[in-house]
This record gives sequence, structure tokens and C-alpha cells, in this order.
Amino acid sequence: MLVKNLLFIVLLGFVSLGIAQTNFHTFVVKDIDGNDFPLSQLKGKKVMVVNTASKCGLTPQYEDLQALYEKYGDKNFVIIGFPANNFMGQEPGTNSEIKNFCTSRFNVTFPMMEKISVKGNDMHPLYQWLTQKSKNGVMDSEVRWNFQKYLIDENGNLVDMIPPKDKPNVQKVIDWIEGR
Repeated sequence: MLVKNLLFIVLLGFVSLGIAQTNFHTFVVKDIDGNDFPLSQLKGKKVMVVNTASKCGLTPQYEDLQALYEKYGDKNFVIIGFPANNFMGQEPGTNSEIKNFCTSRFNVTFPMMEKISVKGNDMHPLYQWLTQKSKNGVMDSEVRWNFQKYLIDENGNLVDMIPPKDKPNVQKVIDWIEGR
């Protein structure tokens, strides 16, 4: 009984301190074809999460993302793209149209998820976790534009955020992937 009470008090303490209760691997999202995509299947891999758009000045970053995925995809690294229409209507397409655009124009082979909201009142729960220190235990951030990147370690913990204008293959990201 004493052990149960102590455990309850410790857990209550964590909750009141705002320590993150979940990690990246606890989420299940939908892929671009509408199938469940449990992020737990990415345990043991470093992950870059990026919100994408097809009609943005930064859309050519798809090419850099694909090149990075081709170079490191077999080294326990994965990129997952989340199309979002939160910035000036730059991702108006349906999931099917987005998939066709990504594969035909940029030969994207990294996993693409269904279109979601990455800010505002309808923000997807994963992006709530990514952007709120009270949920991720690391940092607060705001998704400022398309192609903002979040780095997740092998254990499902948020590591860092890379601003939209920084290309996905900046040295900081390469060093992180390569463990330097």
C-alpha cells in the first residue's frame, strides 16, 4: 500500500511539474493513403518531421529532403512529410493530388502523411506535442511557415527544430544524423 501511495505521489508530481507524458512514438497518424501509421514503428530511428506545401517558394526543398532520405534512409533515419494548408493556401490539393505531385515532380519516396493542420485551433495533436514544451518536455516553438523541420531521436524524444528557410541538409542536421 505504501509503495502504491508513493508511486501515485511521484506520478502526480510529474503531472503538476508539466513533465511530458508522451513521446513521438505514442502517436498514430494517417498516411497519405488514409492508412494508420503508428509512429512506434519508427522506434530506433532518427526522424525528421516536416510540414510541406506544393505551391510555396520553399517547395524545391522536396528535392533536398529526398536526397537526404536516399543518402541516410538505410542508416536508421527517416523523413515523414505532413502536407498542411496553413500558410496562404499553399497546399490546396487533396491527399491524392499531393501524392501525385510529390512523386511525379520530386520522386518522393519518403513517407508522406495525410494533410493536417500544423497551427491554430485545429492543430493536429502531433504538432501540439512538437510545439509545446508542456507536452514534449524540451521546447516551445511555433510553426512559422512551410518546411519547418523537427528532429526526433531514436527514443521518440524531440531534439531540435530547424527553421523553414534552412535546407534539410544543413551541416547541423548532417552532424545529428551521423552522430557527431
